[in-house]
Amino acid sequence: MKQKTIKKECTFSGIGLHTGCEVNVTCKPANENAGISFIRIDLDDHPEIKVDPLNIHIDTTMPRCTAIGKNGAVIYTVEHFMSVLSGLGITNLVVEIDANELPGLDGSGIDFLNAIKKTGIIEQDAEAPYFEIMESLGVEMNGCSIFIVPSKELKISYTLDYDNPFLKSQFFSAVVNESTYEELIAPSRTFCLESEAQRLRARGLGKGANYQNTLVVGEKGVIENEVRFANEFTRHKVLDFIGDLYLLGMPIHGHVFAVKSGHTLNIELLKKILKQKEKYEKKNNAPILVIEGNREIDINGIMNILPHRYPFLLVDRIIEIEKGKRAVGIKNVTINEGFFQGHFPTRPVMPGVLMVEAMAQVAGVVILTNKLHRGKAPFFMAVNNVKFRKVVGPGDQLVMEVEVIRDKSRTAQVRGQSKVDGEIVAEADMVFSFTDAAFLE
Repeated sequence: MKQKTIKKECTFSGIGLHTGCEVNVTCKPANENAGISFIRIDLDDHPEIKVDPLNIHIDTTMPRCTAIGKNGAVIYTVEHFMSVLSGLGITNLVVEIDANELPGLDGSGIDFLNAIKKTGIIEQDAEAPYFEIMESLGVEMNGCSIFIVPSKELKISYTLDYDNPFLKSQFFSAVVNESTYEELIAPSRTFCLESEAQRLRARGLGKGANYQNTLVVGEKGVIENEVRFANEFTRHKVLDFIGDLYLLGMPIHGHVFAVKSGHTLNIELLKKILKQKEKYEKKNNAPILVIEGNREIDINGIMNILPHRYPFLLVDRIIEIEKGKRAVGIKNVTINEGFFQGHFPTRPVMPGVLMVEAMAQVAGVVILTNKLHRGKAPFFMAVNNVKFRKVVGPGDQLVMEVEVIRDKSRTAQVRGQSKVDGEIVAEADMVFSFTDAAFLE
């Protein structure tokens, strides 16, 4: 997918749900890779708050909303607006705001969405970044939980269960894309129990909330309003979740299973996702072995590339390499090898499977010099056409030549041949698959 921004400025005004402040918002196009930034134009120096997990603002005096802030400048209730930006795929935007809370509008995301769509959305040239969940994650708190597992798309399955006859066991599940978001999620409005509304008002909150922009659920159902969907409450929880997670600064791909979660738990999950993202970025940004022409790699260089260690590191030196294409490695076979203690100890013979493994390690070095496999670890997927032609023992030097026959993002096919004194002693065709190097941690 490509990065997106809006064609021209768009504005909307309203009242903050919690603070009751009057607020005006102007959205402006932004350049590629700019991200999403809020600017408090009502404050001196017009401080900028960029959408970033590090700028999430935790304020226990302002519950039931998500806020971002920096250097004392704060903006509350960003989740509905951020949810819409995520649903529409907007990646670059400048948002000027003249108060400390975004307007609630009708309590859903649909008015934000309509305003942005009316002004127009444009695709930019750069690719849109995203983070795909690599390892399952989860958070739990007070009977609420969220788990996210790897997936090639964002799918959310949410279960709501309040101690109220009108909010029991609601369920909603959908793959989130632009069309499903607009039709199934954006129109769903925020809600609370009548008892909760009374407590919020007593604390001086909910000043901008009313029965039109908030679904207030009493003993006999929704007060002075009607639901747009039978499970509108659950859909709004999904809307909130999407907005909270978009504070990562990019879309997330994964399948979410949530039960009764809210903003606090959403942010806890986001923190874990950020840690995983940083972990895999560290792996993916690891230095690539740069080789100009043919050169040697000593044992220290080999250990920087391969995860193998004594007693299973079977390559002593790479004496010739062409990045991503071919290599020649050597293994000096000595009587001190641990396997000689049990493998024909009266007539030491190097096990054939270890000769194949030694060739595979040379292959691992050469295929990992291809930037296509940055941050990866190769694993055997198949070995074919294996032949052992001569006994190898102490004092021999294995010269292992490998050639990459086919190399793709998911698999690589390599042909290997081992020689002693110029004579072939073993050969094999090997196929490797790849996983993230973090798997080995």
